Amino acid sequence: MPGLAWIRRFLYFPDSAVPPVQMVLPGAVDVTFATSDGLDLHGWFLPVEQPAATAVVFHGNGGNRAGRADIAAGLARRGIQTLLAEYRGYGECPGEPSEEGLLEDARAAWAYLADRPDVDPARMVSFGESLGSGVAVGLAVDVPPAAMILRSPFSSFAEIARMHYPMLPVSGMLPDAFDSLVRIAEVHVPLLVAVGTADGIVPAASSRRLFEAAPGPKQYLEFPGADHNDWELAAGDRLLDAVAGFVAEHLGE
Repeated sequence: MPGLAWIRRFLYFPDSAVPPVQMVLPGAVDVTFATSDGLDLHGWFLPVEQPAATAVVFHGNGGNRAGRADIAAGLARRGIQTLLAEYRGYGECPGEPSEEGLLEDARAAWAYLADRPDVDPARMVSFGESLGSGVAVGLAVDVPPAAMILRSPFSSFAEIARMHYPMLPVSGMLPDAFDSLVRIAEVHVPLLVAVGTADGIVPAASSRRLFEAAPGPKQYLEFPGADHNDWELAAGDRLLDAVAGFVAEHLGE
C-alpha cells in the first residue's frame, strides 16, 4: 500500500520560489504568523485606507501566494484589503502540506489578521480558490467569516482525485478528503460561488453540488466557456467586481 507522502505528491504542487513582495505586489508587506504546532508561516498583506472589508485568500494546490498577487491588487482597487495566506510546504514556509496542516495554517492566518489594529474582525471575508475552497469551508465551520467567496470549489477533494488519478487507491485511504459537501451544511454565512462552465480541473457540476448544499444566503456566478486557470475566472474584472458588490451587499457600510 502506498505511503501517505507518496499519495500527497499527486495532491499538492508547491513552488518554493517567492520573489520580493515589492517586485510583485507594490504596497504590500511580508508578514509572518505562527501555527499552534510551531511553524512560522509567511503571507503578503496589502493594506487599504478605510477598507470596506479585509479578505483572506487561500490559494489552490499549485504554486504559492506570488501567483495570486493580481487578486490582491484588484481587490485593493475596489477598497478591500487582502492577506495572501501561505501554506506549510509552499513558498519559503517549512513543513509538509496535509489537510490537517492546511486547516491549522488557515486558523493561524485568520487569528493573525484579526489581531491587527488596522483590521475589523467583524468585516473579514474568506476567498478560497480550488483547493483553497476546501480550506475556506473547513475554517468557516469553526471560525465563520462575515462572507465567503469560493472560486472553482469542489464538493470533495476525493472526488476530484478519483477523476484525475483513477489509478490511485483513493477510496477509503485518501489522506486528505476535504469533504466540503458535508462541512458546508454547518456554514451559515453569505456565500458567492464563481464557476467556469468549461473547467477541466474542477467540473462545474461539482461546484454546483456544493452551492446547492449551502444554507445561504448565496449567489452563483457562471463564466461561460471559462477553464480553471483562465484569466476572467482567476482575477478578471467581472469576478472582482462581483466580489466587491457581494461584500458591499452583505456587509453594508
